[in-house]
Amino acid sequence: MSGLQKFILAVLGVIAACLFVVIGLIFYQYYATYWDVPLGPALNLPTLSASSPTLAAASVSPAFTSTPGGITYLPTVTPPPTFTPNPLLTTVPTPVQLISCGGTGVMTILAIGTDARSNSYNYGLADVIRVVRVDFSNRRVAVLEFPRDLWVEIPEISDNLNGQDHEKLNQAYLYGNPGFGYWDDPSAGPGLLARTMQLNFGVQPDHYIAVNMRTFEQIVNAVDGIEINVPNEDVAHNTGLHIGNHHLDGGEALKVARNRQEGVFERADNQNRVLCALRDKLVSPSVMTRIPEIVNSFTDNVQTDLTPGQISQLACLGTQISPEWILFASFPQELFKATRVRDPVFDGRVFVWDANFNFLRGYVNMFNAGTWPTPEPSEDDGESIPFCPPPGQ
Repeated sequence: MSGLQKFILAVLGVIAACLFVVIGLIFYQYYATYWDVPLGPALNLPTLSASSPTLAAASVSPAFTSTPGGITYLPTVTPPPTFTPNPLLTTVPTPVQLISCGGTGVMTILAIGTDARSNSYNYGLADVIRVVRVDFSNRRVAVLEFPRDLWVEIPEISDNLNGQDHEKLNQAYLYGNPGFGYWDDPSAGPGLLARTMQLNFGVQPDHYIAVNMRTFEQIVNAVDGIEINVPNEDVAHNTGLHIGNHHLDGGEALKVARNRQEGVFERADNQNRVLCALRDKLVSPSVMTRIPEIVNSFTDNVQTDLTPGQISQLACLGTQISPEWILFASFPQELFKATRVRDPVFDGRVFVWDANFNFLRGYVNMFNAGTWPTPEPSEDDGESIPFCPPPGQ
């Protein structure tokens, strides 16, 4: 090979190396930008100060009173426990500097399951309402269930309903979505539901994710189904299954989650069983490597303002949390009484849960602070599954 040929090859090699570096930089910039871009409009919630009525009420345990047309709070009703440190929490290191999967501190997510069967999110009620508190620093997750039939004040709707500003909690999501057009914020149904929960209960979500029934079925099928243990005859009878372990596809899992023959509180427990089983599948080695592919395939079929990077962090954290630190909680059933109220929208009396919201805010206040629920059930805990059991249990 001549000297000229060697020189030309050397020049071409340098050019190729430069092109490789440039292409790599372009790809990295594109990837980094995409990784941090929210998949939907962010929540636009007002900032609450410590003196705001919502937060101030959360620290008060009101006396038992009778409300006109409402319920009489009997002495057997347990007010929210006082704010005391949980001794179980002190056994785990709590430095805020600890970084887990690239995340620090606490992220609160409003998780919504809608009853819409289409792929769009123009309509649909909030069939499942959960607030998820993700503590990256201490590797804990707590999930609080909200009854959908609470009668609440919904902001931004009175002009469209002839002055009516109260409806069921699940209707806040419906009225916020584009089908009704009562709420013009880009965050749509999740945004109006978040505003409603902040106004009534002091909930402070950072992000949201909403999934309709069809997408839920597809997600379960995408991970090749879930494993569920049916613990007793009541659950078996109401779901058409037998006591013991089952492998469920998406349609079967949805049937279990929506079953409410034994009541709404038992339904919440069934939903928690499904969520626990889905969590177990998502953190399994066979599925973990496919999560980016699965997330990408459903990007256009969910409502969320999470970024791909944040979703990756949540998936990573799921592999590092001990089962006893995934807590599912609900408010004590004794705080609720079934009643009916006049609803001008439906021109009749509708079923609602009557409850003292100050008590509920007290529990939310502790949930926000990470002091409730606890890993071990106590007399102050609600009726719920306290944690995700290992698969098959």
